[in-house]
Amino acid sequence: MKLRKLMFVLPNLFTVTSIFCGFYAITLCTGEAGPVQLYQAALSIFFAMFFDGMDGRVARLTKTQSDFGVQLDSLADVMSFGVAPGLLVYKWALSPLGFAGLFVAFAFTACGALRLARFNVLAARNPHGGGGRFFVGLPIPLAAGMLVSVIISHHAAAGGQPLHEAAAVPVAAAVVGLSLLMVSTVRYRTFKDARPSRKSALTLMLVVVGGVAIATRFHPAWVLVACCGAYLVLGLVESAVLVRSRLVARKVAPGAAAAVAVAAVIDDEDEEEDADEEAGPGNDGPAYL
Repeated sequence: MKLRKLMFVLPNLFTVTSIFCGFYAITLCTGEAGPVQLYQAALSIFFAMFFDGMDGRVARLTKTQSDFGVQLDSLADVMSFGVAPGLLVYKWALSPLGFAGLFVAFAFTACGALRLARFNVLAARNPHGGGGRFFVGLPIPLAAGMLVSVIISHHAAAGGQPLHEAAAVPVAAAVVGLSLLMVSTVRYRTFKDARPSRKSALTLMLVVVGGVAIATRFHPAWVLVACCGAYLVLGLVESAVLVRSRLVARKVAPGAAAAVAVAAVIDDEDEEEDADEEAGPGNDGPAYL
């Protein structure tokens, strides 16, 4: 067998490893799972994010992208970032709410599956993929990452104590918000266009200073939560600014019709870039769907 053919297996091994991490997290959440088991399950999902991020990069480096890899990546994400986090957050915080908590956890999994289905449709329409600057909707691994970062941080900051039942309702509200963001059209940056510059250096410095401030004032474990939260807020703010700009453009004077037409063309190009971004995940594009 030629070495070239064997190389096609390499990126899929990363994807299968991500599936294993998700499966292991599910087994840890079954039965009477305690804080230690739930913490280990969160770590397992975190490792699944790493392997999910590597499969696409390995495929591009070895030029072994394939439709099979794209489909396998989508199925892996349903398990590792849909089912596993949904079960984990139910066991960690939502079980005191009874059926309502079960439904909220299911909604997270269902919305993740809907987002992946939308991706598959767009991928079929745009088979060439692309280097777009934005994700359409919150990527499912990042939604799962927000949940597991909170669980990991709470375990470290609380010394392994279980979550208080009073926190069930706020956690449920956060899970609903993440679920809606996944199926929304809120645009999130891929940072593929980031280049070394004064602006990027200033942004990095602000992130470092903010992380140090949170670590010293509260607990180092909450730095990861703050970073994930900042990314969520960034997408919401940028989308709000975009909507506001479009509303203002509709109210311009008739003499500015040409400028409005140009802006519409630019918006259309941005939308095409977004569609291209959705077309190239997994083993043939962005790591996050």
